[in-house]
Amino acid sequence: MSEYTFNDPWWLILLKVVAIFVGLVLMTLFTIWWERRVVSRMQNRIGPNRVGPFGLLQSLMDGFKLGLKEEIIPKTAHLAVYWIAPIISATMAFLAFAVIPFGPMVSIFGVETPLQLTDFPVSVLYVLAIASIGIYGIVLAGWSSGSTYPLLGGLRSSAQMISYELAMSMSFVAVFLYAGTMSTSGIVAAQEPIWYAVILLPSFLIYVTAMVGETNRAPFDLPEAEGELVGGFHTEYSSLKFALFFLAEYINMVTVSALATTLFLGGWIAPWPLSLWDGANVGWWPLLWWLIKVQLFIFVFIWLRGTLPRLRYDQFMRFGWKILIPASLVWIVVVAAARVVRNEFSVTTQELLLVGGGLLIVIVVGSWVLQVRSERKERARLEVAKAELDKPFDPYAGGYPVPPLPGQEFTYTSRRTKAATATVAGTATATPAAADTALTDSGEDVRA
Repeated sequence: MSEYTFNDPWWLILLKVVAIFVGLVLMTLFTIWWERRVVSRMQNRIGPNRVGPFGLLQSLMDGFKLGLKEEIIPKTAHLAVYWIAPIISATMAFLAFAVIPFGPMVSIFGVETPLQLTDFPVSVLYVLAIASIGIYGIVLAGWSSGSTYPLLGGLRSSAQMISYELAMSMSFVAVFLYAGTMSTSGIVAAQEPIWYAVILLPSFLIYVTAMVGETNRAPFDLPEAEGELVGGFHTEYSSLKFALFFLAEYINMVTVSALATTLFLGGWIAPWPLSLWDGANVGWWPLLWWLIKVQLFIFVFIWLRGTLPRLRYDQFMRFGWKILIPASLVWIVVVAAARVVRNEFSVTTQELLLVGGGLLIVIVVGSWVLQVRSERKERARLEVAKAELDKPFDPYAGGYPVPPLPGQEFTYTSRRTKAATATVAGTATATPAAADTALTDSGEDVRA
């Protein structure tokens, strides 16, 4: 079978579809339970432990309760769009998993087939296209609710997801250059000697940061900022429609974690030292390695939520546009240059890693030197400013009264007092006749 050809019978395709659907729902239920347990441990609480063994059925019962709740639809809502928005979000979350490889060739009821629903030469672009369509569900939900806060949440969410999707997409370019393909199974196969998380570490870090912003998770959960937007784009949703948004969020967490595993952690390939075992990448074992890697990424999501505070919106957007995207562009140029050097001058991967490590050291040392120089200049500026503050302050030095700067002090003197002081000083130096004339002209009897 070629890399992109899937000759599965119809019943096997249907079986894979059902298995992916059920697996994602179960992973969502488990992720919700695991998040509540991990965060409760971080906050010295207990978490769900009553419904089922270790509280494992708590998420299922919450889903039943949410689906049976009374549904309240705002009078000002656009009903057609209001209904279809959560369906778009949930459907796109499921469709993105169609090209994720879970394992190698296995035998299912006597048929040799890969543990993957489908694959084609531009599978990663398909995932990005599906993620882009999922944004429409959030925007339409905020607009169709007929309320101000959901509309603001939808606008903020669309700006956030588009911004971080750009950085996330550009982090893939280095992977495409090294793998020579956009097929997910081809990228996994290209990582057999060494994972791309090692040789493409900046791309990996950019993607891990962008995927948190893409999924609206803390500390980037600005569309659902309770202090400003009540609940964000789904404020006016309840019952089953809210459950669909909730489901889409957690499935998107699994999707971006699976994509990170596929592109940077070798997919279903066993990690070292398990890879030394001949049977580690054969049969159904790779499915276990894939699950462990995905759960590690999901744990990072949970860890961030229980650790970091929410960013301010302008800080969040500035970080995406002024740091992540420029860093992605610079890294793409570096990787492209490295590929050209390797192809033209027959440079090995080890030599490229040494050169890259040397450049990284130079960049770090240069950044440190620039930081030290900046701190010295700042200290010198503060010393000059302190010396200026220590000088006596005259608010009328420039001809116009100005307020003092922080740290400056001055004694306030009214205009009447200044005029009297100037008059007294003038009479002391003038002749008695002139003083009498001046005071008489002012309308005062000085002798009295």
